[in-house]
Amino acid sequence: MRKLLTLLALALVIPGAALGQTNNVLGDVVAVDAAAKQIFVKTDTGPVVIVSVSDATRILKNSPGETKLDKSTPYTLEQISAGDRVLALGRVSEDGKTLANARAVVINTKADLAAKRETESAEWRRRGVVGIVSAVNAEAKEITIMMRTAEGPKPVVIAAGGPAVKLRRYAPDSIKFADAKSSTFEEVMVGDQLRAKGERSEDGSRFTPEEVVTGSFRMAVGTVKAVDASKNEITIEQAQGGKPLTVVVRPDSVLKQFQLPPEIAQMMMGGGGAPGGGGQGGAAAPGGGERRVVVQGGPGGGGAPAQGQAGAGQTGQGGAPGQGGQRRVMSGGSDMVQQILERMPALTLAELKPGTMIVVSSTVGADPTRVTAIQLVSGVEPLIAMMSRRQGGGQGAPGGMPGMGAAAGGLGFGFGIGQP
Repeated sequence: MRKLLTLLALALVIPGAALGQTNNVLGDVVAVDAAAKQIFVKTDTGPVVIVSVSDATRILKNSPGETKLDKSTPYTLEQISAGDRVLALGRVSEDGKTLANARAVVINTKADLAAKRETESAEWRRRGVVGIVSAVNAEAKEITIMMRTAEGPKPVVIAAGGPAVKLRRYAPDSIKFADAKSSTFEEVMVGDQLRAKGERSEDGSRFTPEEVVTGSFRMAVGTVKAVDASKNEITIEQAQGGKPLTVVVRPDSVLKQFQLPPEIAQMMMGGGGAPGGGGQGGAAAPGGGERRVVVQGGPGGGGAPAQGQAGAGQTGQGGAPGQGGQRRVMSGGSDMVQQILERMPALTLAELKPGTMIVVSSTVGADPTRVTAIQLVSGVEPLIAMMSRRQGGGQGAPGGMPGMGAAAGGLGFGFGIGQP
C-alpha cells in the first residue's frame, strides 16, 4: 500500500500523468458533497468524474512537488474544497462518469498550490532570462537568444548542453507553463521564444541554465468582429490580409486592457528615458546599469501593484505621502513586458467590443484558423501608432505590423511565453 501511494503522489505532481489508465482520476475539484460523500473532479482530459469515498478511503494531504508521502498528513472530506488538486485511486465506471469507493485520495490544496506557484514565479523572475532564439549551435549545445535590455536587444549565449539541464517545450495549443513537456536540444529552433532559469556570467553575455523552456508562438493583431461568450470565443479580422481568426479564451488565458504611462511606453519600445532625463518617470541607473522606471500606484498612476510582485527581483518602495500609495520599481530588462502586462487592468470577455483592435499570443497549433489565447491585450491602437512612427512604418516586422516581431524589438520579447 505504501508503494502504491508513493506512485500516486508521483502522478499527482506530474500534470496529466497516468490519465490513460482506468484505475484513477486526476484533476481539479469543482465541488464537494460531504453528505453524499462525493467529490466532483474536472479531469485534465476534460470530463467531470464523480468520486465516491467511504469510511475505508484513505484521504491524505500532501505538499505540491513532494514525490513521496512521508510528509503527508491525514485529511477529511469536509476539508476538501473547490480548486484543490486531487488524485483518486479506484475503478472508473465504463461510461467514465464515476469512481465508486475510492481506495485512496491524495490532495494538494488550492492554497498550497498558489503558494508554490508564487515561490517558483519569484525564483524565475529573480534568476531568469527570456528572449528570442537567434542561433542554435548543435555541436556546442549552445543557444543564442536576443534579450531585451534597457539599451536595446542584446545577445546572450545559453549553455544548454549540461547533463543536469532540464529542457521543456510547450505543446501545440497548450497555454500552461506548467504543462510544458520534456524536450530535447534538437527541438529548439531559431525564432522560438525561450525562458531559462540559472546564473548569468559577470558580464551578462553567457547564461548557465538549470531549466530551459521553449516554444513556437504565434502573435496575431486584428480587429474584433464578434464575441461569442457562450463558447468563450472571439472572431477577429487579422490586420495582415484581412483573414478571419477564431481566438479561444480559456480560464487561464490572460486578458488585459492596454494602459501605459508615456514613460513606460517609451522604454517598452526601446526609446529614451522620460522627459527631463530622470524625472519621476524613469532614470538611468548609476554607472550605466540597467534602467528602471518607478511607477506611482493608486488612482491615476496605473493602479496599485499586486502584492508581492515587485518587478524582476526588485523590491517595491513606499510611495511619497499624498501620491497614491505604493510605488513599484520595474527593471528595463528581458521580463519588462511581462511586468508591464501585470500592471495593466484586467479585462473580461464580455468587455471586448466589435471594432476594438487586439494583439493575442498563442502557441502554434494544428489549425491556422484557430488559436488559444495565452495573453490578449485590447485597445492597442495607440501602441501600434507609436511603434509605426518610431519604426518608419514597421519595416521588418512580421505581417507588416510595426513593432510586433522580435526583430523589431517590440512586444515579441516575452509576450508569448507564459509566466511560470
